[in-house]
Amino acid sequence: MKFKQVLLATIIAVLGFIFPVWNWGLIPAAIADAPSAVELSNQNLADGVDQFLHKIPRGYYTIMKVGKAKQLTNGDRALFVDVREPSEYASGHIKGAINIPLRSLTDNLDKIPRDRTVVLYCSSGYRTGIGVASLQLLGYDNVKGFPPSIKGWKEAGEILEK
Repeated sequence: MKFKQVLLATIIAVLGFIFPVWNWGLIPAAIADAPSAVELSNQNLADGVDQFLHKIPRGYYTIMKVGKAKQLTNGDRALFVDVREPSEYASGHIKGAINIPLRSLTDNLDKIPRDRTVVLYCSSGYRTGIGVASLQLLGYDNVKGFPPSIKGWKEAGEILEK
C-alpha cells in the first residue's frame, strides 16, 4: 500500500510541474498569478538600485587627478583602501593604504570609517568602481574612488610602498 501512495504522490508532483495546479481549477487564477516573494524582493531591490543610481552626483564619487589623491595621503585626511588581492598589495601600494580585497569588503566594514574620507583603488579602476558602489549602497557617503589606481599612480612617477 505504501508503494502505491508514494507512486501517486510522485505522479501528482510531476503533473503539477507539467500542468500547473491553477489550470486544474484548484487555486483561483488571481492567487496563482500573484507575484511571488522572490519577485517582490527582486522588485524592491530594483527600486532601491534605481533610487541609488538617480542620486549619483556629477563626478561620481571620484578623484581623477593623482595630485589630488596625493594631497589626501598627507596625515590623517583620508584612509586609502587597496581592494586588490594580498599578493598585488604586497608587490606595491600607495603609502599608508590598508588592504581589503574586494571580495572581503563587507566582511571588513569595521575597518572602514564613516567619519573621514575613504579612497578605494585597485590596479585599473574596475574593482574600485564596484567597491565604491557597494559601500555607497551600504550607506557610506564618505567613500570615493581613485580610478587612475596603481597604474596612474606609477605613471605619474609616484613611489609605491612595499
